[in-house]
Amino acid sequence: MSEPLQLDPRPDDLKSATSLMLVHTGNGKGKSSAAFGTMLRAIALEWPVAVVQFIKSGDWKTGEQKIAEQLGVTWHSLGEGFSWDSEDLQLDIIAAQAAWETAKSAINSDKFRLVILDEITYPLTWEWVDVEDVYRTLENRPEKCSLIATGRDAPDRLIDMADTVTDMVEVKHAYQAGIRAKKGIDY
Repeated sequence: MSEPLQLDPRPDDLKSATSLMLVHTGNGKGKSSAAFGTMLRAIALEWPVAVVQFIKSGDWKTGEQKIAEQLGVTWHSLGEGFSWDSEDLQLDIIAAQAAWETAKSAINSDKFRLVILDEITYPLTWEWVDVEDVYRTLENRPEKCSLIATGRDAPDRLIDMADTVTDMVEVKHAYQAGIRAKKGIDY
């Protein structure tokens, strides 16, 4: 068993930032859920928030989308679903490009204090979107626009430009025991 901290671990020279970029990546569960937890914190502070989902389809009815929209979040589920279920990857690519244009517009609008780019790592890694345009937009975002990018296998460049990166590690998952995703827990 470890001992409680005796010294304050925070650096002495902390400074403020007008916005931050967070990345939630890794094979473990909870990347999007962590982003939506931050979304709730932002809503409580009356920040305007936008969510753009790059993989999840608008046909999926999720609890987080339902409550977020009730709380005034601008929500776009623009994906075609999981790539392994795709009947036409070209349609998925087109959907990812349209999702990026929506995300870019939200970022550059100077309207939102938080923009969540849910599962953007996949179209970045697979180069389904204009990678240079994405990085340029993220780097040159409005001063008060914080970003959260989620998804497995975040590219090194995205990690390098982020202020905070969390790697979700899978220790154990219900799928391994043959249990399907559970409404209210997983979506």
